[in-house]
Amino acid sequence: MKRNLWRNFDFLLLGAVVFLCLFGIIMIQSAIAGSEELSDYPRRQSIFVVIGLALVIIVASIDYHLWSSIARFIYVFAFLVLFVIYVYGEARFGSARWIDTGLILIQPSEIVKTLMILVLADHFNRKRDDKRDWRWIFQSFLLTFGVVIWILLQPNLSTSIVIFVIWFALLWVSGLPVKYLAIMAAVGILLVIIAFPLLEDYQQARILNFIFPDPEASYGDVYNIEQSKIAIGSGGLVGKGYGQGTQTQLRFLKVRHTDFIFSVVAEEFGFVGTMAVVALMGFIIFRCIRIAQTASDLYGSLVAYGYAAMLFFQTAVNIGVNLNLVPVSGLPFPFLSYGGSSLISTIIGIGLVESVALRKNIIQ
Repeated sequence: MKRNLWRNFDFLLLGAVVFLCLFGIIMIQSAIAGSEELSDYPRRQSIFVVIGLALVIIVASIDYHLWSSIARFIYVFAFLVLFVIYVYGEARFGSARWIDTGLILIQPSEIVKTLMILVLADHFNRKRDDKRDWRWIFQSFLLTFGVVIWILLQPNLSTSIVIFVIWFALLWVSGLPVKYLAIMAAVGILLVIIAFPLLEDYQQARILNFIFPDPEASYGDVYNIEQSKIAIGSGGLVGKGYGQGTQTQLRFLKVRHTDFIFSVVAEEFGFVGTMAVVALMGFIIFRCIRIAQTASDLYGSLVAYGYAAMLFFQTAVNIGVNLNLVPVSGLPFPFLSYGGSSLISTIIGIGLVESVALRKNIIQ
């Protein structure tokens, strides 16, 4: 039985993830540009990748229905850990988002993104026979907001948006009537307008700099975006070569190993290189959607759909930031950007999707 079970394992999906992770380590090595302070980052990222891949096998071997049976405990855990980080978290870059374990810094909100996929998938599965009305929508919104509020207070707007995107994606897949879309869009725009004055100064500045760019500004997010566009544009068709990007190697491009890793790829491998990375990520998302379509039940399908939506949104926003198509957000490029919490959380998601794939022929 176990041997037959593993025949359904999606090795193409895992292979694509492994390749992107390894390529990410290579690009981080180039991106640190000889910085002694960051010299240990490629090694640390390698360790995170190894841990993550081990977790893929462990999580895939666990029947994903277990998470449905303990979804309420998962939600309580997510709520409590975010409350703790809000009260006791280590403040960095003007926000309390990290827990210092003494060895590494953990960003709980990254883990919570994956946990909320499980929680929301369970919620919509349990409510699958309910009438698709405002009550149905509002119940799932309250469930989501109960966790997001603590992330907003850190403050961490980008991760909050990701979780709301997951919520809406699962809402849509679960049968959201089209007639509610216009009203929800209008309410969403109204909430954004109302919430804007409540944002932190740096968050407001990011939005205003995007809408009303100052051509003479040479600092902050404006500087980063300008250097990003120079790096991408100078890469041309095939790039300048690995380790040869001037904006990267001369350190004009900031946070190049995290938020702007895509620009490093563009400068050193050009349009061809970036399209290869985008195509590989598209393949990963496609495989997740395919697994969602062939899942043995609604819960498994929702887990895979929710994860695919998260990957798509984060990838699109990260690329959009690098191209100055959306305001600077701080969302990493999945599997490619440096970051332990983000990488581990994202790879665990692959384990969950593989768990769904393994059991696609099992009738529950």
